[in-house]
Amino acid sequence: MRNQLSLQIGLLFFVVIVTVELILFSILYTNLVNDRVDEVMGDLLARGNTHRDVLQENYTSTTLDHVAIMESESDFIAVITDQEGSVITSSNAIAPEINTVIDHTDEENIPDEGIILESDWADEKYVATDSPIIMDGTHIGHVFMFADSNDIKEIISNLGRQFLFIGLVTVILTIITVMVLSRVITQPLVRMKEATEALNGGTHEVALSTDRKDELGELATAITRLSQDLKRVKNERNEFLASISHELRTPLTYLKGYADIIGRQNVAEEDRARYIRIIQEETAHLSGLVQGLFELAKIDQNEFAIEKEKIVFYDLIQKVVERIYPAVEEGEIEFSYNCPDDVVIAVDPERIQQVLLNILDNAIKYTPRGNPVHLEVFQDDSEVLIVISDSGEGIAEEDLKYIFERLYRAEKSRSRSKGGSGLGLTIAKEIVALHNGSMEVESNIGEGTRFKITLPKEDAHEEGAVD
Repeated sequence: MRNQLSLQIGLLFFVVIVTVELILFSILYTNLVNDRVDEVMGDLLARGNTHRDVLQENYTSTTLDHVAIMESESDFIAVITDQEGSVITSSNAIAPEINTVIDHTDEENIPDEGIILESDWADEKYVATDSPIIMDGTHIGHVFMFADSNDIKEIISNLGRQFLFIGLVTVILTIITVMVLSRVITQPLVRMKEATEALNGGTHEVALSTDRKDELGELATAITRLSQDLKRVKNERNEFLASISHELRTPLTYLKGYADIIGRQNVAEEDRARYIRIIQEETAHLSGLVQGLFELAKIDQNEFAIEKEKIVFYDLIQKVVERIYPAVEEGEIEFSYNCPDDVVIAVDPERIQQVLLNILDNAIKYTPRGNPVHLEVFQDDSEVLIVISDSGEGIAEEDLKYIFERLYRAEKSRSRSKGGSGLGLTIAKEIVALHNGSMEVESNIGEGTRFKITLPKEDAHEEGAVD
């Protein structure tokens, strides 16, 4: 990924930056060249105008010779002509190219402030200006100034060499900058790729920096959270499999052991009957465990069917009470319930019965003989609250947050005697959640436990809701 993504980003940055630099350098170079040429031409015209001004004040042969001598020591060529274009004097020998410029000059149309006659320094040997000499309103001559085009070309060449050097330095700095930037940008992505590969390989401990406040920081946080979730899921899966193995092994061991005993010929009928009863109990326990696992699997796959219908909730409570009554009598529990007879709610009655029976069954099992268990139902305009409280031993505070987890039981040493599988509360909470409700639990050691189930009424009070 580093070799690909960083290279692609680097090339993209490089192409964009170099393209911008080339455009800017081209514009700057062109402007500088034009400015330098204009400066040379302006200086040449100004030099000719200066000689012209001197001659206008003192137009004598001495002055003419003085101008010619002065320019002979410079890099320029001065040619002074009369009003008809005949050369009076010059600072240097007149080359054919100079004669061509002078001969093709229309002296009558030259403005008083002078003019640049030839500025094509790239193709012509000389650039030239013309400064007319005017005395008493009459043109009496011209001062022609010539500069070798090679001087301008040398200036442009030096400027080009400077731009080339600066361009090379800029490209090198651009390459270094692009390499650093692409590495800075892609390095977090490379680490995230390595982290995801580690996750895919089974390693659930990844360390990514989450200090950044941009999208990369959010992505690193998400991957870190994912690794933590995967670790938790793996641990939960291992614990779940270990618990399932234990739950299945125990009844199967009982079944095999007592079945072997029953198969012996010298077993008394009384013992045989007792062993058969144990086998039946363990079979029922095993069947309940498998059924619970089957229901959890359907919940996980979103295949757990909830078929709501609008019912009078008091009728459902009556059915629940009838089903738990034998257990209440056997445990000598002081059971009481209270439910208004006008509570109408849209629920799946079979599933809600399953929830209430599971909680009441636990309450009865863990409540000492002679102690009370209460079931109360309250309602308002939008929801129904079901409170089930017992006076049993209670649940420790450190266990409360785990009681809805699969196969978790606070009293592991007594789980076999109590007959629980550790799946009932998990399934109950899922059923309530599928009804868009909630389930909470409060408990204190030695004071008992209270479950609160909240169910929305939804559209239960529409006309025709209950027959």
